[in-house]
Amino acid sequence: MILPDGYSDVSKGKIAAVVTHLEMTARPARRDDPLGEWTLRKVDAPALDWYRDLYRRVGEEWLWFSRARMNDTELAAVIHAPGIEVYALSVGGCDEGLLELDFREAGQCELVYFGVSASLIGSGAARFLMNRALELAWSRDLRRVWVHTCTFDHPSAVAFYQRSGFRPFRRQVEIAADPRLDGTAPRSAARHVPIIE
Repeated sequence: MILPDGYSDVSKGKIAAVVTHLEMTARPARRDDPLGEWTLRKVDAPALDWYRDLYRRVGEEWLWFSRARMNDTELAAVIHAPGIEVYALSVGGCDEGLLELDFREAGQCELVYFGVSASLIGSGAARFLMNRALELAWSRDLRRVWVHTCTFDHPSAVAFYQRSGFRPFRRQVEIAADPRLDGTAPRSAARHVPIIE
């Protein structure tokens, strides 16, 4: 479906975001790590409660909802699938960042989920996490690494990805039921996106 130029109505109870897809087709120049006490650890077969908690703490403000709507069987099928790798960024013994890489398509890696909790935004932790993500991805025989973000995300997300070496290649509009109206996310989440009932 092609949306016409100009304004298009979004039904009450729905949300709409502009999604930007970005990619890199060659290993970028390495960027220095900022100073910080972060570590990255691989989480094999993540416990569902642990994953849901970290996913919520990192993504709730940006209306991450797709994994929150999955039941246990659906979530386990995705995050325990061969070719999916889940990592936690830890600081002071607490997991405060999520990195999920999808290597299931030959020659490609998708940064499926990437983010840090609110307390780490602006601290350099996201740069540390991106440096590790690119090292992990490009340690394989790849031709492409890609990610997508949307207008619900942090206002600096697209610029951050571009500074990391990604270039935009596609834009879409995503329309979905507002996760705050069905209890998937609390009504207080993402105050920058008004609820319209």
